[in-house]
Amino acid sequence: MTSDREKLRRLSDVVLACEPGNSARRHNGAVEAQRLQMSELETPADDDATRTAPIRGGSEAAIQHHYDASNAFYALWLDETMTYSCAFWRESDDPDDLPAAQRRKLDYHLDAAGIARAQHVLDIGCGWGSLLERALTHKHVQTATGLTLSEAQFQHIAARGDERLRVRKESWINHQPDTRYDSIVSIGALEHFASLGDSPQEKIALYREFFRNCRAWLKPEGAMSLQTIAYGTMRPQDAIEFISKHIFPDSELPQPHELLEAASGLFEVTLLRNDRLQYRQTCNLWYQALRRRRAEAVAIVGEDKVSQYEKYLRLSAFGFHSGRVGLLRLTLIPVV
Repeated sequence: MTSDREKLRRLSDVVLACEPGNSARRHNGAVEAQRLQMSELETPADDDATRTAPIRGGSEAAIQHHYDASNAFYALWLDETMTYSCAFWRESDDPDDLPAAQRRKLDYHLDAAGIARAQHVLDIGCGWGSLLERALTHKHVQTATGLTLSEAQFQHIAARGDERLRVRKESWINHQPDTRYDSIVSIGALEHFASLGDSPQEKIALYREFFRNCRAWLKPEGAMSLQTIAYGTMRPQDAIEFISKHIFPDSELPQPHELLEAASGLFEVTLLRNDRLQYRQTCNLWYQALRRRRAEAVAIVGEDKVSQYEKYLRLSAFGFHSGRVGLLRLTLIPVV
């Protein structure tokens, strides 16, 4: 029987064969990808992630299960900015320069949200604070506020001691701003708002509540930039159980049309991009970095956790490559 590690290596080879510059291998890679079903990889032993209770707008237990694995663990394979979301490349950029691509992504979203005129910025799902810090490099920005449900991320940001940088350990559901914002950014948070099993109508209602809140928090001349993974050609019922059970419990991706319907009448969508291939590249670089630092990672979180993350990163790269999932970037302005 083929081992789990060997199957993972073969899947890795398939995805890398589909990278730019490997066009001669793409056909064989596509055939092999169909033969090597992603579900062949064995599922690790059960853990607490399977027992988190769904909570409207995001479960604190589910968020902490993933993002509180260990700051030191994430620091091994994320780039120096500790940015844990899809990077941004232009055609002429070095595809292997992840730190530059991550800073470019931060600037992209800040520019889209009107940072040039902003005094007060909100980041919903702020991670370890890279966008907040980037926002504060603009001298006219007076406050940059981040929301997270991760204790590790909250403590990491709070330790910076910058009075202009404000972090709150709370859900967007409970957020009460001190002042209206000029710019709102949310990157990689919306995937945690809904739960598996929610009907399309329930998801749209939840997303609409999110957009309604953001609209109320924004100044009339403000803007919002949103980034989220979304379903592509894959149907929700065909989603891989391993991801939802062991990596991102109590999470559900949106359908693109659900976001547009939810925002209708509240925001005008002025730009919509699907940059799924950029997330394939991001996941590939994360995987390669994790493999390089594997021994250190195992020492921090253990063999089982590292194996799970290797599997998750390769499955994700394949999903973005194949179009099963997409990476949406939306620019929105409030309807007044």
